[in-house]
Amino acid sequence: MAGLVNYIAESYNELKNHVTWTPWAEAQRLTLIVIVFSVIFSLVIWGIDTAFSNVIEYYFTLVKS
Repeated sequence: MAGLVNYIAESYNELKNHVTWTPWAEAQRLTLIVIVFSVIFSLVIWGIDTAFSNVIEYYFTLVKS
């Protein structure tokens, strides 16, 4: 149990004193960029999926006739 407490204490000390954190304004800007690109990427994937779905549906209506 002492090993776990020591590990947590050392981890906290490392995070507090030795890690360089991104400034808050830059973190917000980068988060916004990730959100925008995620939405754009998901819309592109949705569009491609819809197009392929329509093509496959059209193909099966031709084969069925």
